[in-house]
Amino acid sequence: MIFIFIAILILLLTVYILSRGKYDDYIQPLDKKEYPLKSFIPLGLYIMEAIKYRYNTKYDRNIYMKISELYGAKNARHYLEIYWGNKVGYILITLLLIGLYSMGIEEFSFEFVFVSIAALGAVAYGPHRDLSEKLKKKYRMIRIDFPDFLNKLTLLVDAGMTIQRGLEKIVTDNRSPRPLYHELETVWLDIKGGKSEAEAYEGFARRCKTPEISKFVSVVLQNLKKGNAQLVTILRIQGSDCWEMRKNEAKKLGEEAGSKLLFPMMIMFIAILLIVLTPAILQLLNF
Repeated sequence: MIFIFIAILILLLTVYILSRGKYDDYIQPLDKKEYPLKSFIPLGLYIMEAIKYRYNTKYDRNIYMKISELYGAKNARHYLEIYWGNKVGYILITLLLIGLYSMGIEEFSFEFVFVSIAALGAVAYGPHRDLSEKLKKKYRMIRIDFPDFLNKLTLLVDAGMTIQRGLEKIVTDNRSPRPLYHELETVWLDIKGGKSEAEAYEGFARRCKTPEISKFVSVVLQNLKKGNAQLVTILRIQGSDCWEMRKNEAKKLGEEAGSKLLFPMMIMFIAILLIVLTPAILQLLNF
């Protein structure tokens, strides 16, 4: 089956040569940790361009929405193309490994075909799962950081600042790379860029998609439209509720960490049993 490996290798080399240097602007800004095989992304981008893929299927729209929440609407199209380039790159590498493995067999078998299809399916699903995990992590980090932000804002508003001025001070004083402060900076820049406060806060709620922030934005919008003498009191009550939510989130993280440790502990337990019992079993067998 060496001809399969040679055919796949020729395909990869051809695509590599044709795509070399063509998509440098796409891949240079990408984080190597986030995209460990980013050097293969140009191969996927070239194939998607060659087949004139339009990125307008129902699946693409779903991925586009998730990417918009993660990277912002302005960069969504770019990262959608990167998503597909990354996915196709992984599939090409898997095909190469399958072709390499096929060199050691004389003829196709049901097991070989089944394992190959399962491997391709798992690899194709991988980027989708990674995207969902990134979103889950983003929302969790936002929920953890939000109570602290809300307490700071409440103190500033209680001291006489408007919500906009309080937001500006928090953003300028805390240039944190964490998702919540990145989103808050986007709100601040949108307002400075000419957007109305209502539009900026509504965009903030859409991007974050957490109940706590939706409730906060509702309070802010009501204050902008009608004013609210009890604003500080309402923010304090919400801040207290958010701290309770943060405690529950910390408990969930602890439970997840405990469940992740369970499997390694089981392996260690089995290893200890083998170490303890093996000499006794060997001794019994000698009798």
